[in-house]
Parts: sequence; structure tokens; C-alpha cells
Amino acid sequence: MLPQINAGVGAGGQPAAYCGPIQPPALAMRHPFPFSAIVGQDEMKLALLIAAVDPAIGGVLVFGDRGTGKSTAVRALAALLPPMKVVVGCPYGCAPDAAAGLCDVCRAGTKLKSATAPVPVVDLPLGATEDRVVGALDLERALTQGVKAFEPGLLARAHRGFLYIDEVNLLEDHLVDLLLDVAASSENVVEREGISVRHPAQFVLVGSGNPEEGELRPQLLDRFGLSVEVRTPEDLPTRIEVVRRRDAYERDPAAYAARWDAEDEKVRRRLLAARRALPKVQVSDDLLTQAAQLCIKLGTDGLRGELTLMRAARALAAFDGAKAVTVEHLRRVAPAALRHRLRRNPLDDTGSTTRVERALVEAFGA
Repeated sequence: MLPQINAGVGAGGQPAAYCGPIQPPALAMRHPFPFSAIVGQDEMKLALLIAAVDPAIGGVLVFGDRGTGKSTAVRALAALLPPMKVVVGCPYGCAPDAAAGLCDVCRAGTKLKSATAPVPVVDLPLGATEDRVVGALDLERALTQGVKAFEPGLLARAHRGFLYIDEVNLLEDHLVDLLLDVAASSENVVEREGISVRHPAQFVLVGSGNPEEGELRPQLLDRFGLSVEVRTPEDLPTRIEVVRRRDAYERDPAAYAARWDAEDEKVRRRLLAARRALPKVQVSDDLLTQAAQLCIKLGTDGLRGELTLMRAARALAAFDGAKAVTVEHLRRVAPAALRHRLRRNPLDDTGSTTRVERALVEAFGA
């Protein structure tokens, strides 16, 4: 008997009832739910696209109800991206044309052969050990061959892709510290058990969770570039459409994905065009001034708010095909870029999203 897929919830809605032949997990993995077929959750989808245009923004934090398509959206976006070029035989997936950021093995190579590989999406489970995350001594080779060899961990697998952490607010402190170090340096350093390894580890960090189950450590919260809120759809037509699409997908993932190929291809071309245009998008001094004034009005800590706001607005402008960032781009990304950077105000019990929107109206008008 084939195992049942843990389908979760897709398309931004409620858990879909399973009422068809059970598909092997491998089949569903080969055909992720189409990104264009996700119903609703527009802010989450836009934040993921912006992070894909400019990974330097710092990842996406998705907080909200269970079963609202968070992991489905991440895997759908990764499948949307074109295959990346990697060095043949490199355990870290280094880019052969990269002038910097190569691992020691690739840097020592004279002529690197290239191949293509899908963009990785790596799950970091809450119960993962430190060795599993950063890598450790390959015990099998050590015992059978007497050789000290490094076995790469999850950070190595996620290089140039996505590292997804479900229930990120429940992540153990020692793993949070590891992620903070890697996020700051863009490389993973392992020195233990007689081995010393340093390899690149650049990835888009995507975390999800339910705020009712615990708060995220401020240090890690600040590392996420964008923060979005997702809610269970409350209108009947949307809920029905979510269930209908998920049911159709689970009955035949390949056929359903094929139906959305054209729409996904449009998004893919737009995303690639945005990446090419990103360095040419202009940000005026007036826009930077307005961004800084908005952060001052909200009382955000540090300067990472302004930097993220500027980068996100520029990526959105590139995705829209604009040559320069406008106030409208700034307004559209401000809630996601700033809502998780606000200080607690004991005299103001309104939500962070409401406070950002109120500041936007005061700064730019209704």
C-alpha cells in the first residue's frame, strides 16, 4: 500500500479533503503545486517573489494560521525558478561563473565543469542536531577507510536556494545562534573532531509559525527582511475554490501542473527580467528621505529598516518593469518591511500592521 501524502493545505486556504487515489510522494515532489494556482495570500506571494528577485533582502517570515499554504508557496516558488548552474561534483552547489564565494575545492580547481540543478528547498526540522545542520565528520569513511572527511549538512544543501523552517518561533536557541552567524557571514565554518571546513552558505531564509505559540527571538526576527501575515479565508467562494483546486491537484499532480504551465511561465519570465533589470533601477534621494522619515516616525530600531525598505521597493519596481522606484512601490512594501521592527508601545495596543498603515497615511496621505 502506498503511503499517504502529507498534503497539508495549498492555495492559501483550508485543508483539502483527500478523496482520490493516493499518489506516491515522489510524484507530488516532481510536480509541486503551481505558484500561479495559489488562491489569495497575495502579500505572501509578493514577498516571496521580491525575495527571489533580490535575495539580499534577507528572507521572509510568514506568521499566521496553520494550514494556509505557507510551505506550499515556498516550494511552488522554487519550482518556478529556472535551474541553476552548478560545478559538477561540488557538494555545495557552487556557481561555476562566480568570481567569489566558491568553496575551497572549487577555488583550487583549474577548469570547472558545469551542469544544471534545480533550486534547492531544504527543510530545517525543529529537532535537528547541530551536526545535522552545519555538517560533521563522515563516520562511515572514517571507520572503513580511516579518512577524515566532511559530511555536509543542511546549510550546505540550502546554498543558493531556500532554507525553510516551520514553527521557527519554537527553534532551539543553539540553532538560532548558528543561523545568526551564517546569516551575518554568508558562510558556514565547522571546526570540530579534527576537521576544519569553511564553505559558502547563502540562502533565502523562509520561516513560518503561529505567534500564539511563542515569540521569535529579537535577534533572529531582525534578520528576516520581510514579514507577512496570513489568515484563513473567511469568504465562502475563496474557500470553495481552494478546496476545488487542491483536490484537482491531488488527483493528478502532473496534469494539474500542466494546466498552469503557461501562467507560471509568465511569472518566471517576469521574475528573470526583474533580476536583470534590478541593478539599473534608480532610487532617488527624495525616496530615501521619505523612507528614513517613515522609519523615524515608527521608531524602528537600527537602520536595517530603511535598508530593507529601499531594497524591497527597488525589487518590486524591477518586478513591475519600472525604471525608478516610486512612492507607490514604497507604500506597497512598507508593511512587510517594517511591521516586525516596531518597538512595543504600552500606550498603543493596536497591531503593528495598523501602526504602519497609519504612519503611511500620515506621511503620504490617504
